[in-house]
Amino acid sequence: MREIDRMTTERCGIPSLVLMENAAAATAQAVTAGVVVAGNSILVLCGPGNNGGDGAATARLLAQAGAKVDVVLFGKIESTKGDAQKNFKKIQSSPGDTSIRFFECASTDEWSGLERDGLSGPYVMVVDALFGTGLTRPLEGVFSEAVEYFRRLRDADDRPAIISIDIPSGLSADSAQPIGECVEADVTVTMTAPKLANVLPPAANYNGKLIVADIGSPNELIREAKSQLFMSDEAAARRWLILTRYLPDSYKNTHGHVLVIAGSRGFTGAAALCGNAAMRSGAGLVTIGTPVSAQPLVAAQVMPEIMTAALAETDRGAVSDEALGHVSKLAESANVIAIGPGLSSADQRTRSFVRSVVAQRSTPVVVDADGLNCLAPWPEDLRGSADLPVVLTPHPGEMLRLIGTDDKTVLDDRVSAAREFSVAHEVIVVLKGMRPLVAAPDGRVFVNPTGNAGLGTAGAGDTLTGVIAGFLAQAYGTLKNEANALETVIAALYISGLAGDLAAQEIGMRTMVASDIREHLSAAICILDPEGELP
Repeated sequence: MREIDRMTTERCGIPSLVLMENAAAATAQAVTAGVVVAGNSILVLCGPGNNGGDGAATARLLAQAGAKVDVVLFGKIESTKGDAQKNFKKIQSSPGDTSIRFFECASTDEWSGLERDGLSGPYVMVVDALFGTGLTRPLEGVFSEAVEYFRRLRDADDRPAIISIDIPSGLSADSAQPIGECVEADVTVTMTAPKLANVLPPAANYNGKLIVADIGSPNELIREAKSQLFMSDEAAARRWLILTRYLPDSYKNTHGHVLVIAGSRGFTGAAALCGNAAMRSGAGLVTIGTPVSAQPLVAAQVMPEIMTAALAETDRGAVSDEALGHVSKLAESANVIAIGPGLSSADQRTRSFVRSVVAQRSTPVVVDADGLNCLAPWPEDLRGSADLPVVLTPHPGEMLRLIGTDDKTVLDDRVSAAREFSVAHEVIVVLKGMRPLVAAPDGRVFVNPTGNAGLGTAGAGDTLTGVIAGFLAQAYGTLKNEANALETVIAALYISGLAGDLAAQEIGMRTMVASDIREHLSAAICILDPEGELP
């Protein structure tokens, strides 16, 4: 971000002071959108750096809008520099302006006295402009006291709204893990593009509502930064839907055929959830291959449009390696295979079967649940490819098993863990959890913004696997060799999460079940591409 700001000034001729004023304008707009400022009191707490300069400029704009603003600089003006100092001096040089009161506070004793006797309050809003993206170590001293003040404000009965500029103070912009005590904001206004701590939990949990403000840096400068971390957005999902639209002459084979290999004796629901989701996602044909003893129950649970096939089984009722020839024959007419939900991983013959299906694949393969457990730890000689991609959809526990460790700290940096595994084995990894990730073999990682806590319900993973497989079937059925597996998986995850959000809006998160996600897929798709869904 510092490089983007510098290049904006050098290449585009936009002075850095103008960028600071634009950041202040975006923050002030967020404040005025949330509360009535005219005649009310607002507190702005500023650090000595550029984030504090943003806060000082914001304070001037809020005063111009009719607010009574108290500004506290944690430090002395003479110790500040550059654009930040210019903005602090603008406030200090206006003693006749009774709408702004300015305080310098360089120690914990000064802050204690100011908090006790100097601040007017009560405030309708408090702006956190202590530290921005440059913080790399825990706050201490007077800044730690300021964070404690924010905490007390949140606990108050008539608490003011808290808005952070760029990032809640106390977080490191480059880390998903909090590095110490930090501000918990109601709204965070970040400039130009999200930072890692704005979007990845647990750090992102302190951001509240995130607003990304355009302050003048051209998009080409952002692209030139060559980030390997991206936020998925509705535009990408919409593009995929447009590319795979149903056309007047399209029919079931055009929309692709999904072969689901799932279920075992006593675990038939997962197979049904996966197959039903694949069908509802738009695939033209869905066949579920399941052990012979489970086949009648699976057939009774699925939509009537779905076909089932009985596979050879072990004495425990799981798929046996004797089923490999049958599955190979079924795969000849399929565009994608989804394997794993409810499959069981206890029997070595099942594990051998899964390994053979993935290794000998003639289509893209999506591996989930017990399919992942059958392959854990991941065999070093088993790899995906661009022509026949392998998509893995682990939750954190399954990811650790794939890596071959029980050390949970490995996933403290989820982005690196997913990226390293994806690159090492040339597979697409969908690492589930809050803000799921899609990691690509070329090192890029995409953060998915849709979804909610209601998705953490039994069968939601099986449903997601069905949606991903259904989307891949449509992509390869419609686009043939032009199909892009990565873009398809990103779209599937975004739309599935959006369906979960729509379900939560209608029935709430608490009572949501996996089939509710499936039944809201149509609404999510129609929202994103209404024109394409009309006959």
